[in-house]
Amino acid sequence: MKILRIRMNDLTWQEEDVKPEYAALGGRALTSRIVYDEVKGTAHPLGPFNKLVFANGVLTGSLASSAERVSVGGKSPLTGGIKESNAGGTSGLKQGKLGYRAIIFEGVRDDQQIVHISKDGVKFESADWINGKPISTAAKMLDEKYGSHIGLYIIGTTGEMKMNLAGIAIKDKDGSPTRYCGRGGMGAVAGSKGIKAIVLDDAGVDRNRPQQPEQFRAALKQYVEWLQETPQTAKVFPEYGTAALVKTANRLGALPTYNFRTGSFEHHESISGERLRETILERGGSGTPTHACMPGCIIRCSNIYPDETGTTITTPIEYENIGLLGSNLGISDLDEVAELNRLCNEYGLDTIEAGATIGVLMEANVLPFGDFKGAKQLLEEVHLGTPLGRIVGSGAALAGQVYGVYRVPTVKGQSMPAYDPRAIKGLGVTFATSPMGADHTAGQTIRAQVDHQKPDGQVEISKNAQEAAILFDSLGLCFFSASAIAGRWSGMAEIVSAYSGVKVNEEELFQMAHETLRLEHAFNRAAGFTQADDRLPEHFYTEVNPASGTTFDVDEKELLAIGVEGYR
Repeated sequence: MKILRIRMNDLTWQEEDVKPEYAALGGRALTSRIVYDEVKGTAHPLGPFNKLVFANGVLTGSLASSAERVSVGGKSPLTGGIKESNAGGTSGLKQGKLGYRAIIFEGVRDDQQIVHISKDGVKFESADWINGKPISTAAKMLDEKYGSHIGLYIIGTTGEMKMNLAGIAIKDKDGSPTRYCGRGGMGAVAGSKGIKAIVLDDAGVDRNRPQQPEQFRAALKQYVEWLQETPQTAKVFPEYGTAALVKTANRLGALPTYNFRTGSFEHHESISGERLRETILERGGSGTPTHACMPGCIIRCSNIYPDETGTTITTPIEYENIGLLGSNLGISDLDEVAELNRLCNEYGLDTIEAGATIGVLMEANVLPFGDFKGAKQLLEEVHLGTPLGRIVGSGAALAGQVYGVYRVPTVKGQSMPAYDPRAIKGLGVTFATSPMGADHTAGQTIRAQVDHQKPDGQVEISKNAQEAAILFDSLGLCFFSASAIAGRWSGMAEIVSAYSGVKVNEEELFQMAHETLRLEHAFNRAAGFTQADDRLPEHFYTEVNPASGTTFDVDEKELLAIGVEGYR
């Protein structure tokens, strides 16, 4: 495997050998290491000294179930700190087939380019003919020119305008460009570098092969058995997807409702995973409640949501979309949630940040809670780049400042995912202390067997979850396999060893995760982060969540042990 370095300022490129110290790294571990090594903490996120790194996971390309994820990293324009965002789909697989463990983009430029990568090298083309178009339209035009077999990293109009909530879209296994590296504004970083789309053309290239085929097949067989015997991965996710969490979160008092005012939505059943599945099955057509976003995945937690005629509206509708674009806005109609989700996909917006930002504007009485048409209009404003659209496109933290809102659910400038931290306190710890800002994928604790509403032990639970999250992201594994893998990391180490040919054990995997977290916090310290940044917004400590009857009361001294000053 090689590293491909592309300088966008003069449109030149070169291949490099993977450094020995990078040999066992992939995904988040590699993006964060490269950013730590090559980007100053004081660099402007949209300036010439930031870098944008695409790194596939160690197992990406192996066709192990749920292991085709790719990470995108850089300094975030939203948080001002280090950032990694990852997604499934096909791009990581194709990047690996082309022989690149990582692609590093440097420099900035004013015009937007299409970067075409194939076995013959790198070519550049003006993106004028696809600029300004919805992502699905632009992706189709690229397919028509280069072939539907290509993989894509592509930004929408929000990325072109370098907005803080711009993500990077990836095609799923059926060609739909709806898998998002959404968090942290990585699409804005791409836009600043003049990257409209990266075409990964793997024509004529064979897929990667395990270094130790027999050992790999044996270890992989065991892993598949774990997935098939675990209820979460064998039944719950395939039937209901992540939307199965709606009722769970509502019961815990954690479902964000009316800009996180409370954690229970009176109409939650109408947007639940059960209702989602029923609606899709009733409508039929192109809809399906069970769908795999990447080749070889047997969990199949995704879905395709159709309208009443069976025609696709959007894919997928996830728990986070339902929580932030539904209950958080007081919207209880799945069709309305689906339409808002569709617009986010088309314009390249992070659905979490978009929903949280609109919730803040509803708090400010710019529009009332439950106003679907108003919310839809705001997304159109973002696409058009109007002054109001620019405010929304800057994210919830800035929108709250502009409108003088007290209750803004952000940490380090990034909006909270769909979990009230007063009700699931382990996630509150993750939100507060992760170098990534408020991000459930940086340390999910909802399935921990604890009383989520008590503060005791939550710091340790979050610390363990944060390091485990790095393992998943670095190997290229979907976190939804976590329930099957729990307590079996030695088996995963066997898969990694057999596939990569580099012998690793469970202890070494966790050492890698710990070191990655240490480097991320070190970068943030260099960027100016202090203990004051490892906190939730003030009102979560003082205002009771009516649904759970709790505030966030985890001891702040304990938080310091795993925050920016704790990992040294």
